[in-house]
Amino acid sequence: MNKTPLADWIRPQTLSEFIGQDHLMAKNGIIRKLIESDQIPSMIFWGPPGSGKTTLAYIIANTTNSKFIHSSAVTASLADVRKIVGQAKERLKLYQQRTIFFLDEIHRFNKAQQDALLPHVEKGVIILIGATTENPSFEVIGPLLSRSRVFVLERLKKQELKKIVERGLKFLKMRISTDALRFLIKMSNGDARTALNALEIGSNLSSRKEISLKLIQEVMQKTNLLYDRAGEEHYNTISAFIKSMRASNVDAALYYLARMVEADEDPLFIARRMVIFASEDIGMAQPTALVVANEVFRACETIGYPECAINLAHGAVYLAKAPKDRSAYNGLRAAQTDVKQHGNLPIPLNLRNPETKLMKNLGYGKGYEMYPSKNQSLLPNRLGGKRYYRPN
Repeated sequence: MNKTPLADWIRPQTLSEFIGQDHLMAKNGIIRKLIESDQIPSMIFWGPPGSGKTTLAYIIANTTNSKFIHSSAVTASLADVRKIVGQAKERLKLYQQRTIFFLDEIHRFNKAQQDALLPHVEKGVIILIGATTENPSFEVIGPLLSRSRVFVLERLKKQELKKIVERGLKFLKMRISTDALRFLIKMSNGDARTALNALEIGSNLSSRKEISLKLIQEVMQKTNLLYDRAGEEHYNTISAFIKSMRASNVDAALYYLARMVEADEDPLFIARRMVIFASEDIGMAQPTALVVANEVFRACETIGYPECAINLAHGAVYLAKAPKDRSAYNGLRAAQTDVKQHGNLPIPLNLRNPETKLMKNLGYGKGYEMYPSKNQSLLPNRLGGKRYYRPN
């Protein structure tokens, strides 16, 4: 029995079949131009689940003259990367053919694995196309990111999702009631794969050639259990985790942490939010919280699941029990408000460095004191003695 998912059966093969991402794929869209000219650079597709990242990679595979290799960072090892690079070198040397290496979920690759790709991307041995649902600024090492174009994909619009669902219905030779279609599109939240998976399950369960609202509601309940981790519940759970630590409720923090661990949430995603929390909510009340949070992040990066769940629990309990002080965070936000409102106000002359004789003659550095009175304001004149940091 063929178990190929519906989403793969109807995956677009050409540019004309692709739906959505008009800012990248319209007639004058940058990705369309790159594909049509066969000038593919290393790039990162960043966008929510089901927005077309993998489909775009396959369209490139069907239109490029390069060798196309698809791998997932979930299963690929460092040895796999080295093997792919070795074959790419031979291909380039013997046939002058370049290799496009599509790496799905690139955020799952650790620093060592990404470092292994860097010199080969830099030399053009491979063209890397990475796909990620996470912010590449945090998940992709700086040198690799600087050598890649980052393209942001958006959640699919309702009309775009409707077209994709209609394509799936045509393939399945099924119909769907108007209210069921409306419900399916709403609950899929711009995720084409979620919509198509639900549609496929619904067609398998339907005794007729039409999918009803009641049936699709039952299917979506099951589908949400399978795909919630990439949807709203993903954000609801991390929000509850942070708010539980903010309330110093250790038991609630551990419960929401456990839910994320059991859902196989990326431990670095959880640890990163804990690092932010340590400065934002604990701050000056217990400055060592940042040290602890950073060490938890480092432990997760080094150890990984399942053991790093213990490190996360250790950090969660510590942060939840720590005293809270948002004065540093609030001070920063207040200062940012003034910067946005007033722009780049002139820096007082006494704080400017007199690099040249002309600057000195203009008064740069005049009257500067290395250790001035604590009551002396060093802010631009327009702000006077304004205070941003107000300790609890």
